[in-house]
Amino acid sequence: MPVTTDEIAAVRSFNRCYTQIIGVLGEGLLHTPYSLTEARVLFELGRREITQVAELRRDLGLDPGYLSRMLARFESDGLIVRERAPEDARRQVVRLTPAGRRVRETLDGRAREDVGALLERVPEGERPRLLEAMRTVQRLLTGPAPRSSIVLREPRPGDLGWMVERNGALYAAEHGWDHTYEALVARIVADFAADHDPRRERVWIAELDGERAGAVMCVRREETVAQLRLLLVEPFARGRGVGTRLVEECLRFAAEAGYTEMMLWTNDCLTAARRIYERAGFELESEEPHHSFGQDLVGQYWRRSLRAPAP
Repeated sequence: MPVTTDEIAAVRSFNRCYTQIIGVLGEGLLHTPYSLTEARVLFELGRREITQVAELRRDLGLDPGYLSRMLARFESDGLIVRERAPEDARRQVVRLTPAGRRVRETLDGRAREDVGALLERVPEGERPRLLEAMRTVQRLLTGPAPRSSIVLREPRPGDLGWMVERNGALYAAEHGWDHTYEALVARIVADFAADHDPRRERVWIAELDGERAGAVMCVRREETVAQLRLLLVEPFARGRGVGTRLVEECLRFAAEAGYTEMMLWTNDCLTAARRIYERAGFELESEEPHHSFGQDLVGQYWRRSLRAPAP
């Protein structure tokens, strides 16, 4: 689908607003004689002792002539030293002088103060929402880190409400389910929050790069049977093993809690989830058509043993 003019206008409006808020439109950044780009170059130079100019140009995507003029100014101001690389005279390297490091530290300190002042304007309870939105913008425009580790944790305040909201929003967007599904999820989560046995019932939240990426619930169905419920994986995290990790953790916990079987209920249209269940050893037990959540569906019951196989 092509990008619309309204979408372009929304991004440009955000850019105008944000650049004004963070104060990069003035002649000098952070009350210094240096522009935003010059401050970024000084910051990058301060991250390492010696930097190859070609590497700096590639990492920041700068025009060679523009960067050369900038470095010449820094050299004239006594902030850097340029020289030939000892191992390859064809390459130029650059390092900050003590004066350059002091300027870099000044810029870094003022940036921290400005960001702190900006965040103080946001109510404390709203800051996680702001930071999560910023991480979302960064991830969608640059792509996720290729080797992000999956962290599973117990729910914190707000996580159970997030499970309800994300289940409702995702299933509506991806499968056309109506508000009655969100109502069902809300009842399941509320029942768990009001009364559950932590020794035999648990919820896990999956995180990638500090952002909530999925969730699952293990509850008591019968004395010896556990039920896996509300498996959720955010679109950005799919294909990265999040769903598999959540299901594996459910199975491990259920076995340790003394259950001998685990079952789950799903619908045949949820093909990605069914593939996860099949790989985890679940087998289809029965299925039946039903009309729920505003759709004609085929419900499925899956089950697997938690007993260790005989030697």
